[in-house]
Amino acid sequence: MDIVVKGRNVEVPDHYRVHVAEKLAKIERYDHKLIRVDVELFHERNPRQSDTCQRVEITCVSRGPVIRAEACTNDFYSALDAAIAKLDTRLRRAADRRRVHRGRHAPISVAAATAGLPVAGLDDAKVSAGGTATAVEERPEEHDDQPWHIARAKVHPADPMTVDDALFQMELVGHDFYLFHDKESGRPSVVYRRHAYDYGIISLDT
Repeated sequence: MDIVVKGRNVEVPDHYRVHVAEKLAKIERYDHKLIRVDVELFHERNPRQSDTCQRVEITCVSRGPVIRAEACTNDFYSALDAAIAKLDTRLRRAADRRRVHRGRHAPISVAAATAGLPVAGLDDAKVSAGGTATAVEERPEEHDDQPWHIARAKVHPADPMTVDDALFQMELVGHDFYLFHDKESGRPSVVYRRHAYDYGIISLDT
């Protein structure tokens, strides 16, 4: 398993890279097919955000679904600990699901949670896309005459999946939205979190 540590707006010292490797050494017990773990450090320069100015994002790439976690605190060491705690939970959840599938027991359906829910407005949140393939990041076009700015654009190749699988993938990456190709309807769709364990689904009418 390769561990890649990089910083944005911050230089990563060698002793922190060693610390990260030691902390992540145990996660292979959940998935022995892990290929790479990307760890990104972000420093927020706004003094008004001093309590959450250091952010750590961890992304695990394996032959299965991509699993990620992030945390923000006032220092990179505690942010790393918080992110790894979230990552452990999601890796354990994925390992439990693999054991269920190997035992040929159907997982508890959560499709009922999305059935009949009214479509609500989307909040400002991150959008994930279905599929286990690595996302292709594209550089967005610059428009100097526009007041808005798109900071990142990605294209995700995706195989059709069920609503249950999309919700599971959403939980693994820790996002409130998940973009996927609905296997049953054949439509591009988004599942999203409403409150607690209530979910909604939006589909395009093709």
